[in-house]
Amino acid sequence: MARSIRQLFKQSFSLFIALGLILPSLSYAQGNSEEKKMEWFGDAKLGIFIHWGIYAVNGIDESWSFYNGYISHEDYIKQAEGFGAENYKPKEWAKLIKSSGVQYAVITTKHHDGFSLWNTALGNFNAVKHSKAGKDLITPFVKAIRKENLKVGLYYSLPDWSSDLYTHFTNTEKRYKIADEPERWENFLSYYQGQLSELSEAYNPDLWWFDGDWEHKAEEWKAKETRAMLLAKNPNTIINARLSENGDYATPEQGVPLMKPESPFWELCMTMNDSWGFQHNDTNYKTPNQIIRIFVDCLRLGGNLLLDIGPKADGTIPEEQAAILTELGRWTNKHKEAIYGTQAGIPLDYFYGPTTLSKDKKTLYVFLAHKPNGPIVIRGLKNKVNRIRVVGQGTKLSQQVHNKPYWSNKAGLLYFEVPEAALDAQVTVVALQLDGEIQLDDK
Repeated sequence: MARSIRQLFKQSFSLFIALGLILPSLSYAQGNSEEKKMEWFGDAKLGIFIHWGIYAVNGIDESWSFYNGYISHEDYIKQAEGFGAENYKPKEWAKLIKSSGVQYAVITTKHHDGFSLWNTALGNFNAVKHSKAGKDLITPFVKAIRKENLKVGLYYSLPDWSSDLYTHFTNTEKRYKIADEPERWENFLSYYQGQLSELSEAYNPDLWWFDGDWEHKAEEWKAKETRAMLLAKNPNTIINARLSENGDYATPEQGVPLMKPESPFWELCMTMNDSWGFQHNDTNYKTPNQIIRIFVDCLRLGGNLLLDIGPKADGTIPEEQAAILTELGRWTNKHKEAIYGTQAGIPLDYFYGPTTLSKDKKTLYVFLAHKPNGPIVIRGLKNKVNRIRVVGQGTKLSQQVHNKPYWSNKAGLLYFEVPEAALDAQVTVVALQLDGEIQLDDK
């Protein structure tokens, strides 16, 4: 039976590859360029990452606990016996996620431990057949997220440290080398590509979030062929860079970039505390203010924030995480015009703080993370400013221009003050409506 399934997926995979050579040219002919495909992602700005699996039972590091020898593999997989998802309510998840202001959600279908959250026909470790939950957890989530008109992203780990077909087991133990057992490796490729085929057919995700590609080269993963297979199913699906550089956007992790990444599209994935999955003892949560300010840093550089939550084993979202999402939603809803569909702002030389620009470049949004101790100053702005207003609050602000003598073509210094009553509890946003596309002094 296992061999017939592998043969079926190999045949399907070959067909996907053949179609993949044809469909890209057709998509370009129909105007579905790479830039068009990425448009929604570039406009979205904010997404939710969900790490959910058996590791939430004991509240330990997902997969890495046994890989690094902190716990035996046997004890790690025993957590499946306590992974019940008794209070899993995907419709409530979706509503909370939607209310936070995110535009897409990415959920772990399978982490490095090999535990799959959907009813896969491949492998021998999934939520339906091998956990207390005894049910498919991905299908109701995808349905609920799509009902809220959010984009669906599926996380998938390329390695499977629990599978006998895979090369690596722990950081000190490997099962085999590809050169020594090429057929075994081919069987693993059929397994992982077969699972991707299942997910693609069942859910047709808007985005694929791969992980774990560091253990093998792109040629060994057959990354290019895998990409072609997924695009054959849906030419508009987006793939992150962790398919061995066969992706569409960069994915820095935890560390906020100081400068804009080289990739035109990028996304910072980040935890709310110090853990991806739920950990009982990790109470080191960032405040809503800290998270919003990190998000604003991503916006000023033209990127997205993928903010992680880790549900408990019973399917409930921790109160601390729900509270952060609620306050984040208040702030994003108030300032949505300065967030969604914007582009990277002006360099810090012109304003000592984060900014964004409207898509037509005629509105400059200034983010104030602190209570001003005097007037705000913008340097080098050549445009006439038609109106300055506090976003989401409506107050119109007066302006002054200094250091612009009649004989100079330099822009001068633009000053404006924000009254304390107009300040937001987290980060205040001010809109400068310009007389045309923004123009800045070049030196």
